[in-house]
Amino acid sequence: MKAALIQLNVTDDPARNLVGTVAMIRDAADQGASFVLTPEVTNCVSTSRTHQREVLQHEGDDITLAALRDVAREKAIWLLIGSLGLKTDDADGRFANRSFMIDPTGKIIARYDKIHMFDVDIDTTESYRESAGYRPGEKSVVVETSFGKIGMSICYDMRFPLLYQALADAGAEILTMPAAFSPVTGAAHWHVLLRARAIETGCFVVAPAQTGEHQSDTNKTRFTYGHSLAVAPWGEVLVDAGEAPGVYLFEIDMDRLADARRRVPSLANRRNFEAP
Repeated sequence: MKAALIQLNVTDDPARNLVGTVAMIRDAADQGASFVLTPEVTNCVSTSRTHQREVLQHEGDDITLAALRDVAREKAIWLLIGSLGLKTDDADGRFANRSFMIDPTGKIIARYDKIHMFDVDIDTTESYRESAGYRPGEKSVVVETSFGKIGMSICYDMRFPLLYQALADAGAEILTMPAAFSPVTGAAHWHVLLRARAIETGCFVVAPAQTGEHQSDTNKTRFTYGHSLAVAPWGEVLVDAGEAPGVYLFEIDMDRLADARRRVPSLANRRNFEAP
């Protein structure tokens, strides 16, 4: 099956971003991709919580979600919307960072809210407190499609291998890891983490990413690492998008999954043990 990673460089204006995102998804479908994936925060990258409160919408009103569902229906493709920043009705006003699996009729067949919040001090000039603006999810998700079972996650989740063990135990064959990764941590950890998650679970790993400098007319810009990646279950990198926005095609051959799990049956060999 032909699939496509959409690598984006979005601004903090959802309406402006939508035009380019729709065009790339159509291009991917026209090149034969039947499964297309967009990155984390496909609708808006912003460093300002005030600005997010002005431009983000509730799920039922979100223009990006509605338009991308229409494109999936128009092109009859499976579409993973890596995530959208969405308003919630939470009393503390925090947003949801939510991923959506859309089927070829445009129906939402699964939702996943990012569980692990990126609360880190990378160095003296770069720090993040994702939990200040986004509430964490509490439930892992595996969804069945016509081509395989998908275990859904988002970005910082990839640092927590027990999540992926649970997804694989629940039958996941393809792990989605859409991201907006920091350039500093990306250069150090991106490739090794994604390859490790593929090898230890015997799953395909597909990670569409944001890239470059994300422009804002009124607020501080943000930078992301890029390098959207697809990794086979044996750990081979099938595609590395580098730093340029665009459409990156690759093949998902499920025979490779069966072969990797046969050669190193780590899921079957795992044993319970007493913790120290």
